[in-house]
Amino acid sequence: MTTCQVDPTNRLVLERNYDYAQKNVRILSMWYECETKRMIELLAENDIDLSANDELLFGSYYQSVR
Repeated sequence: MTTCQVDPTNRLVLERNYDYAQKNVRILSMWYECETKRMIELLAENDIDLSANDELLFGSYYQSVR
C-alpha cells in the first residue's frame, strides 16, 4: 500500500486551504502553525490573491514580497 504525501505549500493546496479558511490569513496561519508574516509570503510567492479584508490588513507587505 502506498501513502499519498501532500505538500501543504503547493500552490493548488495552499489556494484550496485559503478558501477553506474563508480567505483569512490569520486562520490559515494557525492551521499551518506558522507566523502570519510567513503565510503572507507563501501566498505572495504563489501568486494567490488576498481577500479584500486581508488586502486592507496586509496588502503593503504582500505587494513588497510579490
